[in-house]
Amino acid sequence: MKAPIILATDTSDLEVAKQWAKLVAPHITGIKLGLEFFLNFGAEGARAVCADHELDLFLDLKLHDIPNTVGQAAAAVANLQPRFLTVHASGGQAMIAAAAKELPATEVTAVTILTSLGEPDLIEIGYRSNALDSALALAKLAIAAGAKAIVCSPMEVAAIRAAIGNEPAIIAPGVRPIDPTAPLDDQVRTMTPLAAIEAGASYVV
Repeated sequence: MKAPIILATDTSDLEVAKQWAKLVAPHITGIKLGLEFFLNFGAEGARAVCADHELDLFLDLKLHDIPNTVGQAAAAVANLQPRFLTVHASGGQAMIAAAAKELPATEVTAVTILTSLGEPDLIEIGYRSNALDSALALAKLAIAAGAKAIVCSPMEVAAIRAAIGNEPAIIAPGVRPIDPTAPLDDQVRTMTPLAAIEAGASYVV
């Protein structure tokens, strides 16, 4: 059984990404290709990284636009057959539903509150609730709109799992080792990988 880990392939070097995929494919569930990678290499790059490997593709584009635009963007990546495609939950139900309509075989994955944001950031942006309450509300909205998976920080996993049940996948980025000297890399709301899984996360990134 493969570990419930999705490797964040945050690189602008195609050969490095391909090598990483080859190394981890026997051991973990999936590989995350984000905006940096996709803008550099596009769909062909994604195919090259995923070729000959049984890795689930987590296409982390975090789409956030009007519903028609997001629907068309989702349709444009359908031929990659991603298991997960991220959209921002704050785009609203119509936007999430538009993506889900175009990708019935993909788990449209709603990003709640970015793990780089702390409570002062949320106040500055204009959120009226704390990170936990905001993420919980966005997760409920997204599942109601047709999202099949949720991205949230490990600190919100337990509450969201209790609210949405066992079936939707919860994916937790922002995991860090116990070592207090380990770099945070823009992450604010973090936990260890084991703690995230024990809280109810399906996968950690």
